[in-house]
Amino acid sequence: MSTSNSTPTTLPGDARAGRREWTGLAVLALPTLLISLDTFVMLLALPHLSTSLGATSTQQLWIMDIYGFMVAGLLITMGGLGDRIGRRKLLLTGAAAFGLASLVAAYSPNPEMLIAARALLGIAGATLTPSTLALIMNMFRDPKQRAAAVGVWAGCFTAGAILGPLLGGIMLEHFWWGSVLLLGVPPMILLLVIGPRLLPEFRDPTAGRMDLPSVVLSLVATLSIIHGLKETAAHGWKMSALLALGFGLVMAVTFARRQSRLASPLLDLRLFAERAFSATLCGMLLYTMLSGGTMVFVAQYLQLSYGLSPLQTGMAMLPGMAAAIVSFQVAPLLARRIPTSRLFSGGLLVSAIGLLILTQTGTASGPTLLIVGFCLTSFGGGPLVGLGTNVVVGAAPPERAGSAAGLAQTGNECGYALGIAVLGSIGTLVYRLGMADDLPSGISPAAAEGARDTIAAATAAAGSLPDTAAAALLTVARAAFTDAFHTVALISATTLICAAAVLLIALRNLPRK
Repeated sequence: MSTSNSTPTTLPGDARAGRREWTGLAVLALPTLLISLDTFVMLLALPHLSTSLGATSTQQLWIMDIYGFMVAGLLITMGGLGDRIGRRKLLLTGAAAFGLASLVAAYSPNPEMLIAARALLGIAGATLTPSTLALIMNMFRDPKQRAAAVGVWAGCFTAGAILGPLLGGIMLEHFWWGSVLLLGVPPMILLLVIGPRLLPEFRDPTAGRMDLPSVVLSLVATLSIIHGLKETAAHGWKMSALLALGFGLVMAVTFARRQSRLASPLLDLRLFAERAFSATLCGMLLYTMLSGGTMVFVAQYLQLSYGLSPLQTGMAMLPGMAAAIVSFQVAPLLARRIPTSRLFSGGLLVSAIGLLILTQTGTASGPTLLIVGFCLTSFGGGPLVGLGTNVVVGAAPPERAGSAAGLAQTGNECGYALGIAVLGSIGTLVYRLGMADDLPSGISPAAAEGARDTIAAATAAAGSLPDTAAAALLTVARAAFTDAFHTVALISATTLICAAAVLLIALRNLPRK
């Protein structure tokens, strides 16, 4: 295997990876872990920004959202760019940009510079995921080794979600808010030093030039759709959100039509003709949508119904995160004995059982049942998310692996936003119906209106009431939120059971991995 900077390399189809490739996987785990970690540490840093930088609520929202927007909007583009210029070259370039942008963000003197730095972080972050995944698909050609490697890669995202709050909390307790952004610098330096020695270069020597109109259409379509979904989750189905969604869908259709006419498209639509590719991609989108939306409700329920602190909530959710990591590692071993269709559908049924357990939770029973249900929901998704990524990217020709990887991750980003919007809207509707009755006396009209809108507002209003009235308000609000939580979990469970049946049929001819 050549490690030249300029010569593309290929591997025989039956080549087994050795120590060099597995060490390279450890290097690729660094940026993968970092992408997830960066999002979660910023959640903890947000309260400090208003006091240190004078960031308004709108600026804080942009500081958080601009990173995710840029990552999601450029994943397909960066995947295609890696296919053309080389996955390692793009990865190392993105790593250098990520490290520099982290430094700028950490020492930003005002919110405007921090927003700009976070945008640059998002652009750099978009280069990392498709590059790492495409390199893994090229480095590990043996199906069993590839499945294990992708499981490690997928587990790094969950590990980042676990480590983010813990590391962020430690850093913020001892240092200033910008210290959490410096966490990304040492791993990027290590990647830049070791990467050229361990990672081979892969690119498509036949790829044509990048089509800039396709880049713009892809970016505008993705950003518009995700913005519309986020607005819907925050404010309901208002006209501005619907217009953003509609515009995004029109741009997506225009993008697809353009790809079908190009000799060297940014995204090869012929991949969707493969039933395994389409069914698995849709299944992953659906699971991400339902599990992501439900996870938000789990976090809210622990804090607002059980009264746990943010730290206690994070600790209560750790078993579920750990279950997901274990599932990613166990799935390749199960895949050697269980056909892929049964493994995917069986995993979704386990998640559905976890969701059904969530429908039995209540404020009187304590959080144990909720933690068990969340663990099962997280554990059941491991085969589909981990091995499904392998199926989706593996269905593409090796020279197009970057584009397929970008598409897979874009689906995950959109699925998460869609889940929060759709399930959030359903949950809000059920909560408001439960709060339609008269509230306890002594509440101001403004506080009553807020209490009927969200349980967070009801909890805040209870803090200014006498004990008896506060207890009465919280009882009503928690009962309404419990109904909303149960409804969301039941809908998600039913949908996953249907998805399991579809995958069982659609993937019945897919061989074991």
